[in-house]
Amino acid sequence: MTNIKEKIGYGFGDMASSMFWKVFSYYLPFFYSNIFGLKLTDAALLVLVTRIWDAISDPIMGVMADRTNSRWGKYRPYLLWVAVPFSVCGILLFTTPDTSYAGKMLWAYVTYILMMTVYTGINVPYGAMLGVVSDNPKEKTVYSSFRMFFAYAGSFIALFAWEPLCNFSQAQFGVSPATSWQLSMCVIAAACLVLFLCCFAMTREHIKTVSTVSVSKDFKSLLSNKPWWLLIGAALCFNLFNTVRGATVAYFFADVIGADAYLDFGTFGNILFYSGLFLGVGEIANMVGVALTVPIASWLGKKYTFIAVNILLFGLSILFFTIPLSPAGYWMMLALQIVISVLTGIMSPLIWSMYADVSDYSELKHRTASTGLIFSSSSMAQKFGGALGGAAVLWLLSSFGYSEATSGISQPESAITCLWMLMSFIPAAVAGLAAFVALFYPLTPAVVSNIVAELKVVRESAKNNPAEDEMTDYANIM
Repeated sequence: MTNIKEKIGYGFGDMASSMFWKVFSYYLPFFYSNIFGLKLTDAALLVLVTRIWDAISDPIMGVMADRTNSRWGKYRPYLLWVAVPFSVCGILLFTTPDTSYAGKMLWAYVTYILMMTVYTGINVPYGAMLGVVSDNPKEKTVYSSFRMFFAYAGSFIALFAWEPLCNFSQAQFGVSPATSWQLSMCVIAAACLVLFLCCFAMTREHIKTVSTVSVSKDFKSLLSNKPWWLLIGAALCFNLFNTVRGATVAYFFADVIGADAYLDFGTFGNILFYSGLFLGVGEIANMVGVALTVPIASWLGKKYTFIAVNILLFGLSILFFTIPLSPAGYWMMLALQIVISVLTGIMSPLIWSMYADVSDYSELKHRTASTGLIFSSSSMAQKFGGALGGAAVLWLLSSFGYSEATSGISQPESAITCLWMLMSFIPAAVAGLAAFVALFYPLTPAVVSNIVAELKVVRESAKNNPAEDEMTDYANIM
């Protein structure tokens, strides 16, 4: 049993990652089209190409981490080695050079690819640590819950503060919008650097795993892993759901809600209803969902919790389309955002814990530990979902006539309708697909319990008899 300090320290790692990731997912498309100055179609291609590279690099990083040996372990040292490059690349990503359009395109591709490469370099090993912090599947779910609780706390801080930081630097220092975005990222980057270093200092790897086969055999084992394929498909859909909604919010508030919408608190006055508030409240609700994950998953099981949550997301997303643009409607939007975010908060630690189960299944079946490769696939699904979702939002807006002009433009009715669809029916369809795929996921609680018990025996046997080469093949339980 590990201590609370390690769980908090582990949470700090995803707090840092999520502060960057949510800003990338929710504000970067808007930054490229409305601040940096790229055409929507060019920005869409940029997001797609760079995120695909990022996703492809994840398994490579996973293999490297699996074969790393240091006095700090396999995965933990990357938190120390990559923290500084991570922060620096984030600042460069939100820097707008004073150059030609072609020069801006080149700068955007180079800085985005660099950022996603170092993100992979720190986030894949960090995620793989979940497989070696404990051999208890319930404790792994607890670790995953700590991870996601702190992740959403970091996301809330970054999203809630982003627009005020940008506005503050413009008002106090008289800088341009482009410079204000760069300065805001400097603040976020500094916080992330401290959090990654704290994560490194407060955590330990308690399970020693060994990669005993070649890289090609590791990949062959991965490709023959049925639970991995099903979970990767379901997780990709979940991440696509989050990215489509999240990347649409800045546009939705700018062109549908407007700059003069307020939440009426009666005698207490009004509060501006803006995208940062909408997203920030969602992050707090995510934290509530994280706290509910362990009891709900213990009651229903991970598989059926996944299915139930996505069915609810399907219905609630469709309901969003019916909300009127009125003071009462704004409260309804916020209420739906809270409920939807509680549900997505349940999903995030659940998926990471399910990957830990898939990793144990793979180690037992294929007689080698490929934890980093397994967990890198989860990051790969996240990034493919982000790539497809972010690019799809931009392409659809362009197809429906959205104008990239930053002010004084009334968007055509077709573009407004597209924004409503991106907040409702399109994510609903993705959630429905995720629930359908999860129906075929075979690692039920009973199966996982058997795998954990057998794997414990195998690990003890390998420790006492290094030359012994027997391992149960669990193919028959699939």
